[in-house]
Amino acid sequence: MARETREKDGSGGQDRLTRCILQVCDATGSLIEYWGFKAVHGRTWALLALHREPMSQTEIADLLGISRSLVSGVISELTEYGLVEQTSDHRTAPYRAVMDIWPTIKDVLRSREWMLLEQSRLALETAIEEAEMAVADHQEIAFDMGRMKMLLAMTELTQALLKILFALGIPRSIENANEWLTRASTLVTFFRNASKDGAS
Repeated sequence: MARETREKDGSGGQDRLTRCILQVCDATGSLIEYWGFKAVHGRTWALLALHREPMSQTEIADLLGISRSLVSGVISELTEYGLVEQTSDHRTAPYRAVMDIWPTIKDVLRSREWMLLEQSRLALETAIEEAEMAVADHQEIAFDMGRMKMLLAMTELTQALLKILFALGIPRSIENANEWLTRASTLVTFFRNASKDGAS
């Protein structure tokens, strides 16, 4: 009884830890929304990822304070993305988060960021070719070819970083996290130094 009194403070019966976890879910939702997805996807995945036991759609809806019909649609979409899975084939079986989210992130990066970079690279290459032909034909051009080439180099460097990230993967356990962070930090330092060298 004393423990229950300590944990609860009158905010709808939720203990302080639960409210802190819900703030984490909200923050994750905001991050996901910034990436162009729905915040509720991030909130739902984060809740399932942090909850010790699998949860039913009703439990998810009650804890997040959203409708059950919305949860049903979100769970369906997250399942298609490979981010959540049902614990059995039973229709009402609870759901758990898939913690290996890197394949999904890579798919998003390949289908969106990579393609945007590739479009930019091709456009820059075409512009440089046109500029070089104009210069060879003794025409005065109004655009800076050196800056075009610098932007092209930056674009190609970013693509190279993405390729490394695709191959790097994300640790699946806490034990491997330190090694992964060390490798990632080394890569960031390398690209930071390369960027400084290119600017000098």
